[in-house]
Amino acid sequence: MTSTFRIGGDLDVRRLGFGAMHLPTGPGPDRDHALAVARRAVELGVHLIDTAHLYGGGANEELLAEALHPYPDGLLITTKVGVARTGPGGDWKLDGRPAILRDQVRQALRRLRVERIELLQLHRVDPGTPLADQLGTLRELQTEGLVGRIGLSEVSVAELARAREIVDVVSVQNRYSLLDREHEPVLDACAAAGIAFLPWRPVAWGRAGAEAGIAAVAAELGATPTQVALAWLLDRSPVVLPIPGTARIEHLEENVAAATLELTPAHRARLDALAEASRTGSG
Repeated sequence: MTSTFRIGGDLDVRRLGFGAMHLPTGPGPDRDHALAVARRAVELGVHLIDTAHLYGGGANEELLAEALHPYPDGLLITTKVGVARTGPGGDWKLDGRPAILRDQVRQALRRLRVERIELLQLHRVDPGTPLADQLGTLRELQTEGLVGRIGLSEVSVAELARAREIVDVVSVQNRYSLLDREHEPVLDACAAAGIAFLPWRPVAWGRAGAEAGIAAVAAELGATPTQVALAWLLDRSPVVLPIPGTARIEHLEENVAAATLELTPAHRARLDALAEASRTGSG
């Protein structure tokens, strides 16, 4: 199993990343602990950290910069744009208008304390704005040197194909796990094209621990169900880059250790059967 992947063919990262969404960004002891979790992730060799404008309206980006700037060589912090508040204290909604995307990118550059975002992902496709306008704006920012590479999040196979007619798509971030394979066709499309696939919610919010079949494999391997679920993802395809998130150091360490867990062919077959039963609704 290859432990690294080159996003866009040139950005080399370790495949098991970290999702920063759950890190608390308020003041006090919780923030101090969040800073420690982010720093521990890098100490453990994590190369890929995922954040977004949506996470606290940029507060999560600021937290990561406080914890990790100046960034060590090889660390990729990817952020997402395209979701905005309707007003002060208002609801969040999809907003892919060019002016909004440009503003959120400039905010991210300032908050992350960088001159270029090496991987920028469109958080969601806004159905109220032409896709060509949304991706055309990101392409312009790329041409201006403010964005290095462009990715998408929560897209269908058809949307991915349309997007690739407009820009070079190097990553897709969709919900996917051993027990949640709705976006299997998208992963297959990414694998065929060599596009990085970043599954979010990669352990199905604890369902892995409640599934007897996964727990049995974990017991036989001396691992945890979460580690087995992550190992299955890493074994699923070399383009898969899971980004499990946590606000606890012990869970972070458990997740990162999954990168060294080797599944036997027999264990893999049993897990594949569980995954297929989950996908079809049988069992």
